[in-house]
Amino acid sequence: MEQDFYIEVNSQQRSHDGERICGDVFLYRYIKEEDRVVAVLSDGMGHGVKANILATLTATMALNFTREHKEVDRIAEIIMNTLPVCSERLIAYSTFTIVDIESSGKTNILEYDNPSTITLRGSQEFDPSWKKVILEKGKHAGKVLRTCTFIPEKEDRIIFCSDGVSQSGMGSEAYPFGWERDNISLYAARLVSGETSISASVLAGKIVTMAHKNDAYKAKDDISCAVIYFREPRKLLICTGPPYEKDKDRELAAKVKEYEGKVILCGGTTADIIARELNRKIVDELLFEDPELPPESFLEGIDLVTEGILTLQKVNEILKTYNNSVHLGKGPADKIVKLLMESDEIQFIIGTRINIAHQDPNLPVELEIRRTVVKRIARLLEEKWLKKISFGYI
Repeated sequence: MEQDFYIEVNSQQRSHDGERICGDVFLYRYIKEEDRVVAVLSDGMGHGVKANILATLTATMALNFTREHKEVDRIAEIIMNTLPVCSERLIAYSTFTIVDIESSGKTNILEYDNPSTITLRGSQEFDPSWKKVILEKGKHAGKVLRTCTFIPEKEDRIIFCSDGVSQSGMGSEAYPFGWERDNISLYAARLVSGETSISASVLAGKIVTMAHKNDAYKAKDDISCAVIYFREPRKLLICTGPPYEKDKDRELAAKVKEYEGKVILCGGTTADIIARELNRKIVDELLFEDPELPPESFLEGIDLVTEGILTLQKVNEILKTYNNSVHLGKGPADKIVKLLMESDEIQFIIGTRINIAHQDPNLPVELEIRRTVVKRIARLLEEKWLKKISFGYI
């Protein structure tokens, strides 16, 4: 990979007042084999279920066609001509913004009828020089789309939203014509200068909250904001299981000691080895924050020390249903999930010595081999959270 930054992608949404389903849809994929990130925000006409179906259809098509490297006007043409037409107004209506980030970092944005995308370089707005694309054939000939291509730098942010954000507050004293793009851009820039490392999820959340406030907390439309943030990667090392050969203990301890990032040790034996090799003392906590798991321990220089296999199983369970609105507890597994979410590049070092305790036939089948659990966790982190995962066996 040529770029040395991590691409953090996140979004926040609020449904139209009184609706349970949001008519805006945000989808993104990390295409591992090409080291590419594609993100799409689509706003279906109206609100509720019908809007959600239109937006889902649009976003899915946009994602798939972009993935196939089709030309921008071709992508637009296919989407526009495939969408069902609204029987009352005779228009197929679903807007979209597509952001395609190639492995070189080169970023292409294509938008149709969504509020204009904002690019911040640090806390200043950056102009990626937009071009117009006019559709030439089909029932949408003459429709205008906008596109741009640029190479992002570290600390750049791409902010794109649905018109529920730009039109929020419309008709109010403060914003007779709605909040409008320039105000959104100024607000985002102010937030970034106040907190330079503000995450994609927090920034998107604050923009959505402000739009909701502009509507006097009764959203007049679906409100969605997505943020892509190019930044220094945050690293995490998770060691679990003792090394296969006892003489590798020192090598494992050296890896832990020299690691530039946060470190979690999962497993009593693993922690004992590190403590012994680094000549430090383990302090056991007797507070049970999670009734299902043994409590965490403390070891100087290590961010988190927990029991092994049971805790990892629980991490896997939490991750299956985890999303932005899940509130994590204080238990060891919750703390691991929190650290995983705060990290971008996660390295697992798996010790391959068979743990005698897990060979007892009376123990539940759930105690499946460490590797399987770790692989499941890794897959969820890669597919759902775009984390970069690497493995080492010792």
